[in-house]
Amino acid sequence: MNNFSERKYLIGGLFVLVVILFLIRLFNLQITDDTYKLSAENNSQRQITQYPARGLIYDRNGELLVYNQAAYDLMIVPRQLEVFDTIEFCQILGMEQADLIKRIAKAKRYSRYKPSIFLKQLSAESYAVLLEKLYKYPGFFVQTRTLRKYPRQSAAHVLGYLREVSDKNIRRDKYYKQGDYIGITGVENSYEKVLRGQKGVTVSLVDVHNRIKGSYKGGKYDKEPVVGKKLQTTLDIKLQEYGELLMQNKKGGIVAIEPSTGEILAKVSSPGYDPEFLVGRDFGKNYLSLLRDSVNPILDRTMMGQYAPGSIFKMVNALIGLQEGIITPNTRYECHNGYHVGRFTMGCHSHQSPLDLRHSIQHSCNAYYAYLFRNLLDNPKYGSVQKGFEVWRNHVRSFGFGDRLGADFSNELKGSVPTNEFYRKRYRTAKWRSLNVISLAIGQGELLITPLQMANMVATIANRGYYYVPHIVKSIGDEGGINSAFTKKKYTTIDPLYFDPVIDGMELVVSGGAGSTGTSAAIEGIRVCGKTGTVENNKGIDHSVFVAFAPRETPKIALVVYVENGKWGSWYGAPIAGLMIEKYLKGEIESPRRKGIERTMMRANLVDNPQPISPFIKW
Repeated sequence: MNNFSERKYLIGGLFVLVVILFLIRLFNLQITDDTYKLSAENNSQRQITQYPARGLIYDRNGELLVYNQAAYDLMIVPRQLEVFDTIEFCQILGMEQADLIKRIAKAKRYSRYKPSIFLKQLSAESYAVLLEKLYKYPGFFVQTRTLRKYPRQSAAHVLGYLREVSDKNIRRDKYYKQGDYIGITGVENSYEKVLRGQKGVTVSLVDVHNRIKGSYKGGKYDKEPVVGKKLQTTLDIKLQEYGELLMQNKKGGIVAIEPSTGEILAKVSSPGYDPEFLVGRDFGKNYLSLLRDSVNPILDRTMMGQYAPGSIFKMVNALIGLQEGIITPNTRYECHNGYHVGRFTMGCHSHQSPLDLRHSIQHSCNAYYAYLFRNLLDNPKYGSVQKGFEVWRNHVRSFGFGDRLGADFSNELKGSVPTNEFYRKRYRTAKWRSLNVISLAIGQGELLITPLQMANMVATIANRGYYYVPHIVKSIGDEGGINSAFTKKKYTTIDPLYFDPVIDGMELVVSGGAGSTGTSAAIEGIRVCGKTGTVENNKGIDHSVFVAFAPRETPKIALVVYVENGKWGSWYGAPIAGLMIEKYLKGEIESPRRKGIERTMMRANLVDNPQPISPFIKW
């Protein structure tokens, strides 16, 4: 009797346990696990992301540089797929059946319930045909987005390009989902959060044939997208295009800045490319073509090219010498075709001797700056060459060299100003001599500067000792605000009173007549101040560089022209700079002489490359 009683309780307990297990499973299915809920909802509802139009981009004068055009992505929800005519489907989309199977498998690996991109950026023709027959293919639907369009095939390195987001982008910012696009370079990258806007969503009811039957609950859960803000850049697109023409068939860069604001007027990296080539379904193929090309058109030489500045750096050394009392404007040094100490010689071209400061700039005398530099480092008031070098280095860095200027581009490199420690390791002694680093006197050696920094240097001289951080955006949206860092003056360590003698010399470079190296930059009616540079190149022909600003009083433009393998600063740097200044200040090239220079510069071809050139390069 007792045994039966015990079995009764045991059986009852088993029934209770089974009921509890069923209740737990039911709770899990209905509350915790949303698989069936998702399946049911996805069969009756469709949430379609509404992508906002990306913000438009304009130049400083209101010229449209970037706008949007409609594009169509074919989406897939694997759970909703039914048997369909794969042959017809592939014919509509122009794809192979093997590719179809591969894409469906990829979508299933991502999620059986969530929509993902099956085929992005359908052509308008494919979209029109597919739209009529979409009801035949449950599990597929079309989602509209926009692609970038460029009315002018210019300024690719300034504007930048978009690319599909990576897993890293998605982890870093939850705004992005698989298949979204993000700015990678240029303005598109620096102002991504401003330009991208905010996504919206539309929740619609669909029937068993995957056709939209109306809005879900009257649009209660819909959300309108917020259009990205427009950007007005500081770029003068006509000056930019002109600079690109002058630099065709040449490698190098041009950066032009408005000294009174730090606004970038032109930023030409050559060779460049048509921005249209990095839009659409051929992005990957075209990008690889540019990336693999030996002339490296993807490289933004204005921000990432790190060059020795050459003789344009003599002006900085002149200012440091004046500030430290090493020289006065009337200090003279002799030059006998160069600077000679024992067996060491730093060569120089023939010119009158001795020269004072102004004429040392006019004639670009190497010996003058060798004497100045050594007299600075060896001056007893510093106690040692190394301490004198630190004084020099601190002055140099105040011009923005050796660090990022803080421009609104993500790819800006620092350049390099060597340190005491660098030379200690190189010469294996803490007491190296001034003669060991004499090449710094003429902007050679270990000194590396980007074209952006060179342009900023000459803008600083035009301002008599201060600069604004160079920037490319003038206003954002309707409110117009920009980063306050771009409106603050940054001062050098040089007293303003020392700039005029240097500027006198720069004016002589352009208008001083015989012996002047920059006369091809002279413009009738405009006082142009400039400086040529010829930069030694151990791998081939020397580089041509020229910096200038104009007019002398109340300067409106300061710029650098750097032409790789251009040999002399007077051959390419100076004439191109003069043409850019005239184009900006006058609107056109006026005199027959100047038009002749223009034709010569446009026809010049300095690229001798036996390898195939990518068809996408814009010379």
